[in-house]
Amino acid sequence: MRWIDGFARTFGRPVDESTVEPEMLASYAWGLEVSGAEFVDALDVRNRVARSIGAHFGAQDLLLTPTLPEVPVPLGTYSRGAEHADGPGWLEHLFHRSPFTAAFNVAGTPAMSVPLAFGPATGMLIGVQFAAGYGREDVLFRLAAQREKAAPWAERKPAVWAGAARSA
Repeated sequence: MRWIDGFARTFGRPVDESTVEPEMLASYAWGLEVSGAEFVDALDVRNRVARSIGAHFGAQDLLLTPTLPEVPVPLGTYSRGAEHADGPGWLEHLFHRSPFTAAFNVAGTPAMSVPLAFGPATGMLIGVQFAAGYGREDVLFRLAAQREKAAPWAERKPAVWAGAARSA
């Protein structure tokens, strides 16, 4: 949590609900309470996940998974209730919503979500995730280029996207 404290000192701002989103604040507070032994246990879990993923990619170039376990939910759904969550509660909520991405974030191996289709009810993008072995971003970049060539998405935009925002 030192990086959050560093930002707070650098910018002269407090670490509280006026500067940090509720889910990050809950994780920050939890991090301040974690013991050295708990931290070592967490590192052990991370290392076991990384070794397991590494073993898979010793035999395979890519892994294809859904990006999310459901069609995209309305904006704000992820953070709903976050103001009442503690650190472990927030992680459980996050892993429930995006269980396929967490392992690659923990292991530090490259993964990408690419668009597959627009959700019929929401118009939001539905993606699939490709993951590759440690340091094999090149495989993902080549795959993304082939995907874009075969089915271009560069000009397709959902009804709600960050580029649609207009400044006042």
